[in-house]
Amino acid sequence: MPLSFALHQLQRQLHAVSPGQQGFLHLSAAAGSSSEALAWLAAQSLWPQFYWQAREGNETLIALGEVVRAETLAQAARLLNTLPDAGCLVGVNEFALQRCYLFLPRLLWRRERLNVFLCGDLCQQAQATLRLLSTLQPAVPLPALPACPSACQHSPDKQGWRESVALALQAIKAGELEKVVLARATNVSFPEPLSPHSLLAASREVNHHCYHFLLALSPHQAFVGSSPERLYHRQGLALRTEALAGTCENSKDALQASLWAEALLADEKNRRENGLVVEDICQRLHAVTQGLDVAPAQIVRLRKVQHLRREIQARLHQPDDKQILQQLQPTAAVAGLPRKAALNFIHRHEPFSRNWYAGSVGWLSAGESEFSVALRSAWVEKSSVRFFAGAGIVAGSEADLEWQEINQKASGLASLAGVEIAGGSCPKSN
Repeated sequence: MPLSFALHQLQRQLHAVSPGQQGFLHLSAAAGSSSEALAWLAAQSLWPQFYWQAREGNETLIALGEVVRAETLAQAARLLNTLPDAGCLVGVNEFALQRCYLFLPRLLWRRERLNVFLCGDLCQQAQATLRLLSTLQPAVPLPALPACPSACQHSPDKQGWRESVALALQAIKAGELEKVVLARATNVSFPEPLSPHSLLAASREVNHHCYHFLLALSPHQAFVGSSPERLYHRQGLALRTEALAGTCENSKDALQASLWAEALLADEKNRRENGLVVEDICQRLHAVTQGLDVAPAQIVRLRKVQHLRREIQARLHQPDDKQILQQLQPTAAVAGLPRKAALNFIHRHEPFSRNWYAGSVGWLSAGESEFSVALRSAWVEKSSVRFFAGAGIVAGSEADLEWQEINQKASGLASLAGVEIAGGSCPKSN
C-alpha cells in the first residue's frame, strides 16, 4: 500500500474530527513497508525525527513531530499512564539516567501502518495535523557523505588514555572498583555538513546484527548509531536482557576470525569482564523478577570486532519500565562496578560529557518496550561529528591494547565517513 494512500486516508479521518472533542485520539491507515524511511525522513522539514530498527530487523519505528515530551523517567511514566494502549513513546535516555528525551510522536510509521496521535483540543489538533500532512515530501536520494575529514582529534589523546587507565588499575588494585568502563570521544571536522541520515544508511548496509537509530532535533543536530547491544526487551511480563562484554578483533578471513573467537571464549580477562556484568544484572533484577535464566556465552561477530554475549531471561513481577530502566541502566558493561564508584570515577576522569552516549535508545508502550544501549554512536552537528567508543578496564587490562580496541569500535561508524582511526592520531583517509 503506497504511503500517499495512507496519507489520503488519514486526511479523511482528520476532517471527520468534530469540534469540542477533548482528550487523546489515535488514527491509523495501512502504509506498506518502510524500506525508504531514512530517505523519506531526510526529505521532511519537521523535527524531531526518530528512526529505530531492531537488531533482528523485525521491528522498525519512524517518528516525525512531537505531541508531548517527557524529560525525566517519572514524567514518562506519568505520561504513558494517561495514554491508551496505542500510545507509544520514542527517544533516548541519558547515560546517567538523570534526563531523557522521550516523546509521543505526531506521526509514527510502524508495522506497515502510518499512525497519527492527537492530544488536547482534538479539532484544533486535527487542523494543525492536516497542515502538517500537506507539507510532507516524497523520499529523495540521500546526499553523499563528505569525501574526507579536514581535522580530527581524540579526547583524551593516547597519553591521556594511558594515564586514565593507570588510575583505574590503581583503584581496582586498592579495592575501590572491580571494573570501570572508560570512553573516548573522537572529534572530526568536515569541509561541508554531514547528513546523519546518510551516515546511518551507510552503517545499516554494512554493520549487521545491530540496532540502528537516529534522533534528529533539527536540520543540523542529530544523534546516530548502530549498536550491537540490547538493554532490554519487555513483552508483557516477559523480560529479555543480556551481558555484552569482552572483545576481540574480527577478520574478513573466516578461519582467522574463528581462531580469535575461540581465544576470546577461553580468555580469562574477557570471561571475567563478562561474568561481572552477568552477576550485576542478575543482582539488580532479583528483586523485580522471578525465574532468572542465564544462557551460555556465545560469540557475536560484527564488522570490526567480536564480543562475548550471554542472554538473560526472566519474568517480571509487574510491567514497570521506569523500574526496569533504573535497575539496568547504566549496566556494568558501559559503566563498571560498583556502579556508584564507577560513575564517580568516570565523572572525575573523562574529559567530556557522555550525554546520550552509552545511555539507551528505543521505545515504550503499555504492552511492550525495547531499548538498545546507545553504543557505536556519534553526535552530528553541521560539519562536525563526535564519534564515541569505550572499553572495560579490569585487573589485567593493558592501556595500549584497550586503545586498539576502542579504535576498532569507533571505526565501525567513523570509517564510513572517511575517518580511518589508527595509532595515537586519526589521520585523514585518501
